Amino acid sequence: MAAFVSYLRGERDASEHTVANYLMDIRQFIALTWGENTAPPFSWKRVDRFAARGFLVHQQKMEKEATTSRRKLSSLRSFYKFMLREEMVKLNPFSGLVLPKLSRRLPKVLSLEEIERLLNAPFLGRLEKKDKPRNKAWDNYARDRDAAILEMLYSTGARLNELADLRENQLDLVSGVMTVRGKGKKERMCPLGGPAIKALRRALDARDLIWPLLAKGGGRPPALFLNKLGGRLTPRSIERMMKKYLIDAGLNPDLSPHALRHSFATHLLDAGADLRSVQELLGHANLSTTQIYTHISFERLREVYEKAHPKA
Repeated sequence: MAAFVSYLRGERDASEHTVANYLMDIRQFIALTWGENTAPPFSWKRVDRFAARGFLVHQQKMEKEATTSRRKLSSLRSFYKFMLREEMVKLNPFSGLVLPKLSRRLPKVLSLEEIERLLNAPFLGRLEKKDKPRNKAWDNYARDRDAAILEMLYSTGARLNELADLRENQLDLVSGVMTVRGKGKKERMCPLGGPAIKALRRALDARDLIWPLLAKGGGRPPALFLNKLGGRLTPRSIERMMKKYLIDAGLNPDLSPHALRHSFATHLLDAGADLRSVQELLGHANLSTTQIYTHISFERLREVYEKAHPKA
């Protein structure tokens, strides 16, 4: 397992989050196959297809989502593929195992009118408060920061983690380009729209004003988006922030930041963008992943057709 972790970090350039998921899946297989309290070393060579299939059946009995079961089986398959390459085992019991079928659920998408309401939400109900200078400066920064985050999520279709990890040197506001590191640490270029650039400039100006009040040791701000302690804003904090604005805008509070990514792709296709371009902008490795958005666009066309066509 230690050798596999080294392989993931060194050769696959996997993130720590991915490594942690692989280890969790392998440990679950160990617990099911040899028991919770069994100490290593484990007899990996003795695992056969029946044991592999038993792990799949266990996942189904636990009523796990098909996506979760597929990920766990993929982790074990990769682990055995590695051991096979290193001649630690003679066969991969997880190869050829039929994975659970995924139900094709269309992602939730916001309409253009709903997007406008959400993007304007940070500026709703602004009242001039007689607060301390620090509090007032912080409120102004938090408002401009949140508006910039929402604009950037919709303007670029970036994933939540990609935006949370963003650094200032990844932005070119003159050219209107943002460079992000996606899954597998692959880099891609994301164009920034005019409203997103304007919102980001405003947020950066507000950050530079609030930073002297937050900084303890001086220097430059450590992150593009700051929390109240002067540290980096976490993905979880961005999720909570968006939930608040969804409520303020009268929208479904269960929507996640990923809904802005789905909306970005769907609205591009609705406006005539080709599928390959959208694939590049989203950073999808396979075109089949992007094709789900064509189904969303078609569903919208069907709704319009059924409402408008006299023979529908």
